[in-house]
Amino acid sequence: MGNKEDLLAGARQCLIERGWAHTTVRDIAAAAKVSHAAIGYHFGSREALLTQALVEAVDELGDVLAGDGPVDGPGRWQALIDSFTTHRALWVAQLEAVVQAQRSDVVREHLTKGQRQAREGLGGSVPLALLGGLMLQWLVDPEHAPSATEVAEGLRALTDMP
Repeated sequence: MGNKEDLLAGARQCLIERGWAHTTVRDIAAAAKVSHAAIGYHFGSREALLTQALVEAVDELGDVLAGDGPVDGPGRWQALIDSFTTHRALWVAQLEAVVQAQRSDVVREHLTKGQRQAREGLGGSVPLALLGGLMLQWLVDPEHAPSATEVAEGLRALTDMP
């Protein structure tokens, strides 16, 4: 790998281990084993590098979001719920990026693109909104978060409303 790829891998590692807010240029450079000046050369800023690393990492979740089965079926929701454990650091990093997006048009642009793709994969804005709330519950209080079956039943109940 070259410096650019090493930086992306280092930034991803830092996102997972330290989170967005606690990752410094020095942390990334150390993880990538390159000079911190390489960040500016290849990406322009720490934020641009972290954004790119997050975008690439979250792409892994794309298959889970696209999933198999209907959005109102428990199978799709169980895969998403499982991802809150198996990809916990990526979900947390994504939440941190939402905060950063309030101050960075670049981050907001990438997150907007990701949300549009997620809407398509999930079948609309309502399932995406449900996913956000479900993710928060599973990350904070998994013992009391709804099961995949409860989510699917709730979606069906919503579609049956007059």
